Amino acid sequence: MTDQVLVERRGDVLVLTLNRPDRLNAAPPAMFVALREALADLGGARAVLIQGQGRAFCSGADVAGVALGGDDPGAAVQAALTDGYNPALLAIADLSVPVVSAVRGAAAGIGCSLALAADFCVASDTAYFLQAFVNIGLVPDGGATWMLPRLIGRSRAYEMMMLGERVSAVQAHDWGLVHQVVHDDMLDARALALAERLAAGPTVALGLMRRAVHRAMESDYPTALTAEAAAQRAALGSDDGKEGAQAFLQKRSPTFTGR
Repeated sequence: MTDQVLVERRGDVLVLTLNRPDRLNAAPPAMFVALREALADLGGARAVLIQGQGRAFCSGADVAGVALGGDDPGAAVQAALTDGYNPALLAIADLSVPVVSAVRGAAAGIGCSLALAADFCVASDTAYFLQAFVNIGLVPDGGATWMLPRLIGRSRAYEMMMLGERVSAVQAHDWGLVHQVVHDDMLDARALALAERLAAGPTVALGLMRRAVHRAMESDYPTALTAEAAAQRAALGSDDGKEGAQAFLQKRSPTFTGR
């Protein structure tokens, strides 16, 4: 695995750190391949935290060496997205555990998509979110055209994509893009604390929740109700579901084990 992504276990949290601080963590396809590989085997981790080394989360894709020198840069970028970037984002969507992103500085282009692919995005007051593709005659990628209208509505999604202006952390919070904005010196601790809180929760139920939400965004109301009922049955069949029911009956706090 490339050293462009640092992999660390902190208790029950798998911490993945984008590690090109000299380039503001601009991401070549290999970085996202490494992310996908790190997520392929959680090794018992019950939550994932994605962060950037240095003063930026991720300043966007770095495909200059891959595409711009070739005869068909469009085909090269399409291949980089299809084979490198998109599989990592799909791997995040398919996880059975919750995901937190910690964003300071730039979350631009594919970095914006990566940050917002998490279930909870905790942003430093230095953070900003940017879809700058229009400024160079390109279109958003990394799932931005699917994600942004669902998070903030069509009008604000167009504002980000068609005007190509920075959205500050405070504005992003007001719009509902991010979960929380904190002072920069508190970002690492707050994001890890949130990941640890999620890791201590009922892992099976949390995984069922995130998958149900993904499906519900693409289905009608009756289908969502049916899916919820099936998920509830699965949650109650888990060890944590049984523990939660016993704790409720015994009027005590449950102790979840992630099974």
